[in-house]
Amino acid sequence: MGRLADCPIAHDYALVVEIGAMPVLVRTRDPEFLQILGNRYGGFVNPAAEPVFEFDVEIVPPGKITDEEDLSVRFEGGRWVLERGDFHAELDPALRRGRIRQAANPYAIDAAFRILHSLLLARQGGLLVHAASAVRNGRAFLFAGVSGAGKTTISRLAPPDATLLTDEISYLRCDGGREGDGFVAYGTPFAGELSQPGENVRAPLAALYLLAQGPENRIEPVGDADATRAVLESVLFFAHDAELVGHVFDSVCELVRRVPVRRLTFVPDGRVWELIV
Repeated sequence: MGRLADCPIAHDYALVVEIGAMPVLVRTRDPEFLQILGNRYGGFVNPAAEPVFEFDVEIVPPGKITDEEDLSVRFEGGRWVLERGDFHAELDPALRRGRIRQAANPYAIDAAFRILHSLLLARQGGLLVHAASAVRNGRAFLFAGVSGAGKTTISRLAPPDATLLTDEISYLRCDGGREGDGFVAYGTPFAGELSQPGENVRAPLAALYLLAQGPENRIEPVGDADATRAVLESVLFFAHDAELVGHVFDSVCELVRRVPVRRLTFVPDGRVWELIV
């Protein structure tokens, strides 16, 4: 039996999901699943966009898809193989197409999208970061921290003039590559505790805040070494590939060089946003 990506399936339905200005075409023969995707990705569906990657989705009955209970991402025979109990996917970077076998829910393809984008971004100087982010006065701000540090809280406290990009996974691209002008933050549909997708907008990144809750609101500078270490701990990257890991490390160093990184200790009330500039 051939590999998944070698086995074409009939696909009568398709839509394009554009996250971070990288459109991905999703094809399926299941109209109900297409409707699920349309509802899930909402404002990120862009039928006019030219895809940079294509996914064929095969819907199978609910149950264990593979024996991999934990997420596995590996490179085999020129293809990326992604496995978890609820899905099995293969991505061909040369052909820029792949196939996923999964049950009819959006969670598996959500994971596949995150992994795919992390792989695509690695060579472009971009990053996925476990951080909340928002746009205010035309500039984007990231809020990173360990679980419980306050990413959801600070998102919930955002003033009416702030636009939420995400409360869970921030999407960064280096405008013009590593030689470009700076980093740009994009909205994502990947929601956290707020269960609310971000807005499909983008803005130049003005600052990255490392969150901690405390008895008062204060901002402190962070040295480059500590900033680099903290950002690396927040980066989402799933592949054990030395070359791509090197690219991710270089991108984090470039981010710290170009964007102010500060420690933000805050009391959980809206006044903290008076400090965010």
